[in-house]
Amino acid sequence: MPSSMRSDLAAVRSRDPAARGTLETALIYPGLHALWAHRVAHRLWNMNWRFLARWLSSASRALTGVDIHPAATLGARVFIDHAEGVVIGETAVVGDDVTIYQGVTLGGTSLTHAKRHPTIGDRVVIGAGAKILGAITIGDDSRVGANAVVLHPVPPNSVVVGIPGRVISRTRSATDSLSQLAEGELTSDPVGLSLESLFERLHELEELVGSHGHSHEVRPSQWGIWCGEDFSI
Repeated sequence: MPSSMRSDLAAVRSRDPAARGTLETALIYPGLHALWAHRVAHRLWNMNWRFLARWLSSASRALTGVDIHPAATLGARVFIDHAEGVVIGETAVVGDDVTIYQGVTLGGTSLTHAKRHPTIGDRVVIGAGAKILGAITIGDDSRVGANAVVLHPVPPNSVVVGIPGRVISRTRSATDSLSQLAEGELTSDPVGLSLESLFERLHELEELVGSHGHSHEVRPSQWGIWCGEDFSI
């Protein structure tokens, strides 16, 4: 087995607790089969055997439910979990150690013969049903929430949710965000999550004030409106 196939297999074993054995994983994971088929189709495409590459891609889609254009570039140890309904366009670029859940689309927004699909950085997690559209870049170590529609570039280490997608955090750990995406907790409520982040900041400020010997707590004015630099939006 080539080293790239072994690393793809190891990625599934490390990121899916349901993967119980190497042989079982190699035989029954459609996302893994789609990835392996794409690696062959991509090589054929680069060798200018375009028809054969498209035929293999079409056969893989029929068998796995994953539609990856053979010209798309996928990095090492990509994991397509559950597989069904994933679409990756012709000029898409996917980095290393990326996790893609079911129903994800990396699509285009124009008909020009140029770069029109997303570039996904390393170690990005894309939640179920998310749509990332256009020639935009999702920065390394970012997390895209379930069913988000992302139309604009995303900086590294970001959490994106909502329709249209908005960056709601740049402080969550990769482990926490991955767990939340898998459990469906990062939904389309950027306002609620922003308020949660604001209250967390308030708690930190109250502790900071208390640590300097002040007896009063930080509270809003009588109209319930927060004032000052710490609460500007």
